[in-house]
Amino acid sequence: MRLSFTKMHGLGNDFVVIDATTQTVDLSPERVRFLADRHFGVGCDQLLVVEPATQPGVDFRYRIFNADGGEVEQCGNGARCFVRFVHDQGLTGKRKIRVETRSGIIEPRLEDDGQVTVDMGVPVLDPARIPFDSASDAVVQPLQVGDEAVPVTAVSMGNPHAVQVVADVDSAPVELLGPAIESHPRFPARVNAGFMQVVDAHTIRLRVYERGAGETLACGTGACAAVVAGILRGLLDSPVRVETRGGPLSIAWAGRGEPVLMTGPAVSVFDAQIELD
Repeated sequence: MRLSFTKMHGLGNDFVVIDATTQTVDLSPERVRFLADRHFGVGCDQLLVVEPATQPGVDFRYRIFNADGGEVEQCGNGARCFVRFVHDQGLTGKRKIRVETRSGIIEPRLEDDGQVTVDMGVPVLDPARIPFDSASDAVVQPLQVGDEAVPVTAVSMGNPHAVQVVADVDSAPVELLGPAIESHPRFPARVNAGFMQVVDAHTIRLRVYERGAGETLACGTGACAAVVAGILRGLLDSPVRVETRGGPLSIAWAGRGEPVLMTGPAVSVFDAQIELD
């Protein structure tokens, strides 16, 4: 099977984007892992698939696969690349589109300056819906990781996040704690582990160890979850500049019951084709 694709990135969080509206696409977990492999395939953190909408009032369906081949619910940086892709490829002339994902409808918008704003929806704080095994709905809860009780805030932005505050993201034990938190049994669907340093009320630095992908240069849903966690803890005020290793994002949240708005870049790197056995 010969497959056309576009390599894209949002702040270094990189994607293989495939248009399944104009070509036949048959993706198995093995094929996803091959495409994501940086030595034998194309190389990416996630693979994004554009499909026709399956419900009225929606423009496209958006599917996301992690580098390990597993399909996930949401990807913020990918959502920005998605709207840039469908616009650049002539699949739509709309600057604002409605897109269905496994976690619900999102509405990304291409701005005049080339940045993309995404309405990421209302954050989920109910432990059962995150999902997070907890009888408490406290904003900060201890998570036992080995001999250490790590204070985390659990938030779902369509995918689960566990956010902790650290003094310095550069020296934070991301490589050690990230995998342990990702597979923690209290998160039955696994979890993205966020490490947030508060610079001031409107600025944070962030690293995220992503479920099924490891640490990435930027995580859009992770940035949203971190800002939500920081505001709930009384550490931040909206809007917040989130400084990731790949660059900055702007996140705005008016509070409980309101959607999170994320603004940042989306860049096309190259178009190509690849032969899949």
